[in-house]
Amino acid sequence: MGREFGHSVGKAGWAAVLTAAIGASLLGLGLGSLAGCGTPGAPLPPSLNLPLAVNNLTAIRTGNRIALTWTMPRRNTDKLLLKESVPVRICRQTEPSACETIAELLLPPAAAESFAETLPPALASGAPRALSYFVELKNAHGRSAGLSNPAIVVAGQAPAPIEGLAAEMHKEGVALHWTGSATEKTAVRLHRTLLTPPTSSKPKDQSNLLAPPPEPLEQNLLVDAASARGAQTLDRAIRFGQSYEYRAQRVARVTTEGKTLELAGELSAPVRIEALDIFPPAVPLGLAAVASQGEGGASIDLNWQPGTEMDLAGYIVYRCEAEGACKRLTDKPALAPAFHDAEVQPGRSYRYAVTAVDREGHESARSAETQESVPER
Repeated sequence: MGREFGHSVGKAGWAAVLTAAIGASLLGLGLGSLAGCGTPGAPLPPSLNLPLAVNNLTAIRTGNRIALTWTMPRRNTDKLLLKESVPVRICRQTEPSACETIAELLLPPAAAESFAETLPPALASGAPRALSYFVELKNAHGRSAGLSNPAIVVAGQAPAPIEGLAAEMHKEGVALHWTGSATEKTAVRLHRTLLTPPTSSKPKDQSNLLAPPPEPLEQNLLVDAASARGAQTLDRAIRFGQSYEYRAQRVARVTTEGKTLELAGELSAPVRIEALDIFPPAVPLGLAAVASQGEGGASIDLNWQPGTEMDLAGYIVYRCEAEGACKRLTDKPALAPAFHDAEVQPGRSYRYAVTAVDREGHESARSAETQESVPER
């Protein structure tokens, strides 16, 4: 009995121990899982706060002046917004030298920025050669994400400035001329500024869809080297009633390192002109006369070639008798290039002339006369 009882107790003990062990193991697994959910992962490296590199740097040389423009980034390389002003280094490089620092600035993020410098004498003279500018943005510890894109201009002697620029009105547009020579080898760029821009902020009148679009405030006109030898050009794109300012500069095209770049000289002194339409229309051509006799009496019919001016208002007809002065036959300008004169007498000869008139009242010279005789009845 005693062995049986002891044997029975032993089995129960082992079962309890096994159950306790399994429970403890399961509990340990559960706790481990719960503990794993609350434990932070591997620590992230601290942000270096490196501003993103500039990628839209541009450079323009005018004479010996260099103008740089670019946009400051909004974020750093970790895609976090930049909150403080950024140290900026500006440098220039002539191959194969190192990039020479020319300025150090402190600029706000997300801003449109610019910088200008006058070239030192060594870079403003001599043969044409490439000159590259860079912008480098740094963090508070002086580290950067790299240089910007290169902005390339041409170092060397710039073309001579334009002298003697003048402007005068012609019927076809603004005639510009300057001091030049027959050996001119550079093109000339004319910078035109509209001094009388439209002031109305009203939307475009939908009832006048044929009206021309507004003029741009700034326009450029390039005169190629061959044409520039004449030291003059005609700007036909002006509009009467407007005022303009012109400046001019010589522009040389230089090929360096397989790229064609412009080397522009200084801008000339400005000239201004008011584009007043003081010019009459062209003289009418092809005037012809035909006399006729009908039941209503004698008459002479005139016709001529129509004018092509945009501001043409009509025509004025003059009749001159053989022995007398000329008389105006139209109180108001005739709209069509034709006229019927029913106030003539049989057996007499008449001379006619026609003029064209614009909306401002400017009248052309008289056309060549034509003569016609009215037959007897």
